[in-house]
Amino acid sequence: MQYTRELAIDRLLHNYRAYYNITMFEEERKPLTALCEFFECTEKYVLSRKANLWSARCEEFLYLFEMEHLTKTEFAACRDFACEDGMKRADIGPGHMYTYITPVFICDTCEEDARAALKKCRIYKSFHFSLHGWMDFHTAVLEVANDRITANRSGRCVEEVMKKILYPKKRRRFI
Repeated sequence: MQYTRELAIDRLLHNYRAYYNITMFEEERKPLTALCEFFECTEKYVLSRKANLWSARCEEFLYLFEMEHLTKTEFAACRDFACEDGMKRADIGPGHMYTYITPVFICDTCEEDARAALKKCRIYKSFHFSLHGWMDFHTAVLEVANDRITANRSGRCVEEVMKKILYPKKRRRFI
């Protein structure tokens, strides 16, 4: 199926809606289209909640950017914005396990320099020697003109999810 940028965003957001809190942005915040936030808290206790053995908070901030053509300078600007804003939103402290900051770019075409910069992008931080968790930076780009999804090494899981949502394979039964 050949997607347009709008159709791809609608399909992604429709599937993300079950797991993420989604905030849509109007024209004045372009190229940022949506911010998707995911929060999870897991804990183990004995007999009552006051006897807490351990707890872990996990969070992900997914920034959905839409543009006609992705350049290296636009990628760098959006990457820096997402990283800075995601770190402001992160709740770092005791009980924090991880934060994933994930900018996803939906564009018609992408420069080769921007694709190379995206693939080489590696931002990782540990907090208090990982006792207060870590932050990992996932990023991916969808080029709708040629149905190509590219991600950095940390973002391969994002790439797989996007492929499952946008290009589901039909299963054949052999008898």
